[in-house]
Amino acid sequence: MPDPIPDSSTATPVGPGAALFDFFGSPPEDFDAHLVSLGMPKFRGQQIRDWVYQKFISDPAQMTNLSARDRQTLASHVDFSPGSLITRQDSSDGTFKLLLAWKRVGWNTPATTETVMIPDSDRRTICVSSQVGCPVGCKFCASGLNGLKGSLSAGEIVFQVYRVNAELHRYNERLSNLVFMGMGEPLANFNQVVAAIRIIHDRRCIDMGARRITLSTVGVPPRIRDLASIDLPINLALSLHAPNEPLRRQLIPWADHFALPDILDACQYYFDKTGREITLEYILLRDVNDRPEHARELLALCRRLRANVNLIRYNEVEALPFLRPGSGDVVRFQEILREGGVNAHVRKSRGRDIDAACGQLKRKADAQASPGTPLVQLGIS
Repeated sequence: MPDPIPDSSTATPVGPGAALFDFFGSPPEDFDAHLVSLGMPKFRGQQIRDWVYQKFISDPAQMTNLSARDRQTLASHVDFSPGSLITRQDSSDGTFKLLLAWKRVGWNTPATTETVMIPDSDRRTICVSSQVGCPVGCKFCASGLNGLKGSLSAGEIVFQVYRVNAELHRYNERLSNLVFMGMGEPLANFNQVVAAIRIIHDRRCIDMGARRITLSTVGVPPRIRDLASIDLPINLALSLHAPNEPLRRQLIPWADHFALPDILDACQYYFDKTGREITLEYILLRDVNDRPEHARELLALCRRLRANVNLIRYNEVEALPFLRPGSGDVVRFQEILREGGVNAHVRKSRGRDIDAACGQLKRKADAQASPGTPLVQLGIS
């Protein structure tokens, strides 16, 4: 089983052309210093950030308030395109999903990830990926069926936000919230994820409030404690999915690395340090973890921790045996929690008419690229 806490600096593959400066992965002060080293005035940095993050122009040739010489210098020395759009899927409910391909050095096949925009009233939320594939191997999820291919860089994470904002700009809209709930385990790519959060939060860049950013993890206690010390009060969500240790270890093989009591202790530490209430995410799987007895077990667990619960109805994945729960079972599960004093919500299902579950669009694209690749059949004892 892979190291649950790899060194992100070595786990992250090298991006495009090592000689090019990574615009999206660099904090403003580093980018400004690089411009000065290229012979440009420091104030050019904010002009360029305004072009990219406000006007959604990342082609130096179109940055018309820069001299022709500066535009040429930027094109020759700075990378503004770490990824490219392969396809976009649109749902009738306004959700859209992007499949992005990343430039890679030394990889035999393209590295792709999914990014999703989810509308809800006046909120526009992006679901961001942090890795190509996933090391966790949740038995019900498509993201990790082929394991982990690599970790995304800070620039590739930030580029997802830029790319979705560019799509929304067509409708005079902008992202309001961000969740690290896409492909990958964010805390297994800790350094790059934190670097990306700082750039996304920076008022000179995307300027998204820390309290509008949520990081979802299956639970890596040392990294949860580290996260509490980054001086950004982001929201922490624990992907629990089971109310007891035996069932959790069946559903989430990575759970063998860290015991649930240790994870809950780390979450309590996060709450104590930041004042941010923890969210417990619980995907309901028919006849697996959605019975009243499971709800009562979850209720007992919630009493150990200052937390609210998000109940998520499963989106089916082709080739996996799990089923979506019945509406009545979901309502009863929620009622048991609420009657016990737990703040429990049922998350709205989005994108059901497209490849809704995380990893499905990537898996479909990979299968089309390699039509002979068999689907992995996974079950649960």
